[in-house]
Amino acid sequence: MSARMQVEQLRKVLSETGLTLQSVWVSYYGLGGAVSRFKLEAYMAGMLVLQDVECDILADATNELLSGIGATSRISRYSDDVPAVSAGDSRRDLGIAGAFLFTAQEQEQERLHAVTRTQLLDTAQEDRFDRITREAKEYFQVSSVIVALIDDRRQFLKSVIGSVEQNMPREISFCNATIRTAGPLIVRDALEDERFRENPLVLGEPYIRFYAGYPLRGPGGWTVGTLCVIDQQPREYSTRDGRKLRTLARQVEDEINGQRLLPDSGEETSSDASQETQQDRGQGSGQ
Repeated sequence: MSARMQVEQLRKVLSETGLTLQSVWVSYYGLGGAVSRFKLEAYMAGMLVLQDVECDILADATNELLSGIGATSRISRYSDDVPAVSAGDSRRDLGIAGAFLFTAQEQEQERLHAVTRTQLLDTAQEDRFDRITREAKEYFQVSSVIVALIDDRRQFLKSVIGSVEQNMPREISFCNATIRTAGPLIVRDALEDERFRENPLVLGEPYIRFYAGYPLRGPGGWTVGTLCVIDQQPREYSTRDGRKLRTLARQVEDEINGQRLLPDSGEETSSDASQETQQDRGQGSGQ
């Protein structure tokens, strides 16, 4: 039984039965589970690996609740006798926590795999994302706001306000630099920043001067894209601005990770609609 399989089973029963993660955690804690509610959320989001014994307690606690409501579904215990997974699958189960086990090229392949699993590439704009970009524009008072996914060759805009080109080559995109960072990328004046002063997006349309982007975590905790705000005038970026951008980015992550994600088998599975991805990555808000 792999961690990925257990998480998918848990998401499915939570979605189908109406059980909440809070009720599961209470039952789990009552059976002697040692993991906090916060860490359980991270496990469900693919950002944390639990010990085998904790996975078994979690399965027992959930199955006890399922029996209580007359549901026939059951969660497999981690120690159940199931076919062993390959070494590659074992590493993949760790998500971003196992990044140190991969080469740089393998990490990029895992990241691209996570982008595909979101099933958001080449889909239409949706209000659940657009409302966040609208809020960002109102707060930051900038010309453009985007939610972007970065695949192997381009920047796909899932939500966009302003004159930002769709399917821009990733190599010239500011967002391509953002996905390489652990926290936000802040460029107060692109013409004064040696990393970007010669960038065609600075010297030509849309003449970027100010950029603030926050990396977005998707399946397995891998960075799949960015939320960013852009303007044609240089500006300052305060600690309060940092908190706001991080909050909005987490809202985008909630929408991404609450989707019906495509599992490794290539089939769809229902994810927990109420899943909250609120792990604090410890990034300072002012840069």
